[in-house]
Amino acid sequence: MSGAAAAPRGDPGARRRCRVEVRGVVQGVGFRPFVYTLADRLGLTGWVINDVNGVEAEVEGPAGAVARFRTALTEEAPPPAVVEFVGWREVPVRGGTGFTIRPSGGGGPGRTLVSPDVAVCADCLREIADPADRRYRHPFATCTHCGPRFTLVTGLPYDRPRTTMSGFPMCPACAREYADPADRRFHAQPIACPGCGPRLTLVRAAGAAGAAEPLRDAAALAGARRLLAEGAVVAVKGVGGYHLACDAADPVAVRTLRKRKNRGDKPFAVLAGSLAVAERLARVGPAERELLTGSRKPVVLLRRRPGEGAGAVADAVAPGSPDLGIMLPYTPLHRLLLGLPGDPPGPEALVLTSGNLAGEPIVTGEDEALARLDGLADAWLLHDRPIQVPCDDSVVRICAGAELPVRRSRGYAPFPVALPLPVEPVLAVGGDLKNTFGLAEDRYAWLSAHIGDMDDLATLAAFERAVGHLRELTGVRPRSIAADRHPGYRSTRWAERAAEAAGLPLHPVQHHHAHVASTLAEHGHDGSSPVIGVAFDGTGYGDDGAVWGGEFLLADYDGYRRFAHLRYVPLPGGDAAVRNPYRMALAHLRAAGLDWSPELAPASVASPGELKLLATQLERNLNCVPTSSMGRLFDAVSSLAGICHRVEYEAQAAMELENAALAGPGAPDGADGAYAFAVREPGGSGAAGGSAGTGGPLLADPAPVFAAAVRDLRDGASAGVLARRFHRAVVGLVRDVCDAARSRTGVGTVALTGGVFCNTLLTEGCVTALEADGFTVLRHRRVPPNDGGLALGQLMIAARRANTPRPDGD
Repeated sequence: MSGAAAAPRGDPGARRRCRVEVRGVVQGVGFRPFVYTLADRLGLTGWVINDVNGVEAEVEGPAGAVARFRTALTEEAPPPAVVEFVGWREVPVRGGTGFTIRPSGGGGPGRTLVSPDVAVCADCLREIADPADRRYRHPFATCTHCGPRFTLVTGLPYDRPRTTMSGFPMCPACAREYADPADRRFHAQPIACPGCGPRLTLVRAAGAAGAAEPLRDAAALAGARRLLAEGAVVAVKGVGGYHLACDAADPVAVRTLRKRKNRGDKPFAVLAGSLAVAERLARVGPAERELLTGSRKPVVLLRRRPGEGAGAVADAVAPGSPDLGIMLPYTPLHRLLLGLPGDPPGPEALVLTSGNLAGEPIVTGEDEALARLDGLADAWLLHDRPIQVPCDDSVVRICAGAELPVRRSRGYAPFPVALPLPVEPVLAVGGDLKNTFGLAEDRYAWLSAHIGDMDDLATLAAFERAVGHLRELTGVRPRSIAADRHPGYRSTRWAERAAEAAGLPLHPVQHHHAHVASTLAEHGHDGSSPVIGVAFDGTGYGDDGAVWGGEFLLADYDGYRRFAHLRYVPLPGGDAAVRNPYRMALAHLRAAGLDWSPELAPASVASPGELKLLATQLERNLNCVPTSSMGRLFDAVSSLAGICHRVEYEAQAAMELENAALAGPGAPDGADGAYAFAVREPGGSGAAGGSAGTGGPLLADPAPVFAAAVRDLRDGASAGVLARRFHRAVVGLVRDVCDAARSRTGVGTVALTGGVFCNTLLTEGCVTALEADGFTVLRHRRVPPNDGGLALGQLMIAARRANTPRPDGD
């Protein structure tokens, strides 16, 4: 924090007047009411206003009181606020009485930091449960401390006319609260009550019993609760889009939802009625408890308690998974759906999954919901407050004692990431999976909410709308665009069209370089020295046209050198190998010189005809792009261990392999051994040491891992033993290659990144081993390690390249 001029000095009783400019997350967080109350307490006169850049105010009074105001402005700011800059300048004394909140000025481009949506606070929850309160059972109770922000803001400055509440005139009672400095709802823009809306409507699917007449308000809510208790699937409109909900304890309802949504076996998230329910279902440590009950309330991935809480959650919610994704109610509507004291019995936990078909964006509009969710839902619980921008639930977990984002969205977006270096205005479009994009200027990057996979026209349309919305809120006018180097990515093709239309330079960025740069940026690394970037994922377009994904890069923002990688194996049939891990297992077995013995699980899954075709394909290198993917290696081992041969969702085989390593007898403490990769110089068979070598990247050969695993299988080893030994082998590989890199280059900082590092067993093992070896370890804590964090790295690389272009690497 800094100021444009010194605070008033001299005689503390002398009268002074100062103009104050406050920048940061100061709109939508009750900052103007805070300034009003503070000035009133100190006996100061003047005014405060929202503008497109933040908050401005003038305060007048004794110099000592003005100085105390300046100190309290940052030290006592509301909890959701983040004060980044305070500018002060003295202006002529004008006199006057009282302090006022002035109406905001006209909208337009500016620079302020809009608050993410904030989960319902304890005070609002108490009110909706109090029969004597006028907001008893009101599904839209909110105040200056909580409620939707990002998803309802239509423009800046942040005032009710520039939100989707503009169509709901305040009733006299709400208007009094809004104007009362002593009230918790003083200048709360989403303020509402049963008298002035919004309103609920329950619509039954055509042909359903009782479907003729929609139900309104309290009857709609009671009807939705009754349907959920009876096993129905209800589409529920939330703050950032529709959810599909059903009773989490009802196996028939859960299976019905899974089939209708085309979900496969991918786990569902669960909305638990209370922390006590969550603790009965899963192990909740202090860090997890803080996430569950805090102001963001994401979905938190927790280890299930085997055999406990079985009545609250059916096995079909997360089949075969030791984890359960749990969140607590973050809106009054959620709390009411789960029931208040005195309500008829109902579910104590609900499945709550995004309202869409698999692969499509979340639904936000009423007409769209009634059309696109027809056949998925038995009823729709609607409300009439528009959603300005879609925003899925965030997903996080605790890994090695720290928060690990898996999906950064509601409650987090568009909260900015502070950058270690100033950048020119840039738009980074991210990748095609788990897409998020980013805008950056100067020392801030604003990352979008989760958009989804860019394989659907509706997702592309949602992406374009979200880009426009975030540009409006941030005022960033890009001077360049960054995209992934993959020529087939839809996000890249969109960026090419947008750059051409606007006459802007386009910066293609290598996928794994972007992953590493993302890790550096969130840790405030200035790029003055390289790091060892360990980038493990499923797919990334390589410089040589191969599919990369098991990479060790010596990298900074300006470029990278490939120090080591997994040895290439063929990817037989491209996407067919991704969907069928047994194909990758067979490719790895062939590469290791091992027979496709019928007793091996992947060979037994394929038909004789397919085995013959695959053998020919691999022998002649037909439709076999080479890959160094660590994600595909996890898939191959999962199939070899007999765990997963065909996948219905991304990373399923790898997740089930981790689950096997964590489950069953024998804790993963190293007692049952480890496999080992062979790390060799390029073009040779010798082990890698500390010498300079040939100058090409080292090769990490998994052949010894497969040979040892096959021996274990023939000796009767369990899938869990194979899984644990394989995880330790990967940890050992990371340790050995990083040691070699430090020996050759002197670099002692390691960045762990890429979707494979969503695996907590692997991440914790790598962090422990590397720190024991004296490395500084950077891992993701603010943006996801998967492709949801790509845009942050892309924009840093593009901005640096614009200033200092390099002919090599990126």
